[in-house]
Amino acid sequence: QVQLVESGGGLVQAGGSLRLSCAASGRTFSSVYMGWFRQAPGKEREFVAALSWNSGNTYYADSVKGRVTISRDNTKNTVYLQMNSLKPEDTAVYYCAARSGKYYSGIYSLPYAYDSWGQGTQVTVSS
Repeated sequence: QVQLVESGGGLVQAGGSLRLSCAASGRTFSSVYMGWFRQAPGKEREFVAALSWNSGNTYYADSVKGRVTISRDNTKNTVYLQMNSLKPEDTAVYYCAARSGKYYSGIYSLPYAYDSWGQGTQVTVSS
């Protein structure tokens, strides 16, 4: 099992930037995907970005492509989500997630593909 702790959320004006962090501990060596999801009130949890731990490939939702960058620091077991040009519709609780075990291509955007989740961090973008 991997333990995940997010940080870096907050209130920002539209057009601003935030960097979210996800510190991982436990069986981090078993992770194959690290992902970021978000959930706004009354909406389903949706995919934001993911990173393949072995290849380093990154994946993004169309809604954030060009504004968001997922990255990692192996020495700190930390994954980051840099968000720029934020919009009010980006307001949500952001969750970090890890998939351990067998690797399958193409499943990185599916919440049920992940078996470890953080507690979430609130991002609020004011207009």
